[in-house]
Amino acid sequence: MLQQIAAGVWVHESDFLKSNTVIVQGRDGVLLIDPGITTVELDDIAADLRHLGQRVVAGFSTHPHWDHVLWHPDFGDVPRYGTAVGAATMAAFLSQPGWADDIAEGLPPEHADEIPMELLGLISGLPPEANEIPWDGPRVSVLEHRGHSEGHAALLIEDSRVLVVGDMLSDILMPFLDLQAHHPIEDYLSALQLFESVADRADAVIPGHGSVGDAAELHARIDLDLAYVRALRDGDEPDDPRVGPGAPLDWLPDIHRWQMQRLRELRGEPE
Repeated sequence: MLQQIAAGVWVHESDFLKSNTVIVQGRDGVLLIDPGITTVELDDIAADLRHLGQRVVAGFSTHPHWDHVLWHPDFGDVPRYGTAVGAATMAAFLSQPGWADDIAEGLPPEHADEIPMELLGLISGLPPEANEIPWDGPRVSVLEHRGHSEGHAALLIEDSRVLVVGDMLSDILMPFLDLQAHHPIEDYLSALQLFESVADRADAVIPGHGSVGDAAELHARIDLDLAYVRALRDGDEPDDPRVGPGAPLDWLPDIHRWQMQRLRELRGEPE
């Protein structure tokens, strides 16, 4: 079921990690951001759009991870955009023999047989200098950064004052850093500072996973994520409810400890 969270903006929440599909109303149809996750859920989104009398005219993937590059035949053969880096990363991955097996190893077991692979990752990169999505709808600014992954971008839907942030600013997941980057801590802090610079232009935030938040929640999430990443930088244990005894998901504390260990290894620190 679609939930309208602002003028011309709807969200569909998946059962998998509260994943959010975002739909933006344009003049002749809708922009579909990060559609997912299972075939049944994609069927439901397509049916809801038909009920609204809407067709998909464009898509956007916030970053090149499997759960953000899915598609459904009923959405049509329309432009599917990502950042230039994100599209190149996805194309290189899909050119490898056995890429589907690589993805299958990381799929959630409870949904592994329900996730469509046929149209996965077929995105086109925006020109490197592009700062908005080219479509016949409200201005959607592209805020590219490297925090959670290479080729990651947030989107600011200007008229509706909604910030779509991909896999960042979640209320249920702590920051997952891109540990393949040369400077993962610095990259993540830079991304959060980018969000700070536009936060006063948004009345709502939509994370890739988790709950939609209002303007106050947007600022609070930026502050919480800044504190978490700075604690990682300084080698301190963060005071963060997402990784403590009452963590929203029981596996998050283990991922947090692994992330801290990997950062120590990257810094060459003794165990």
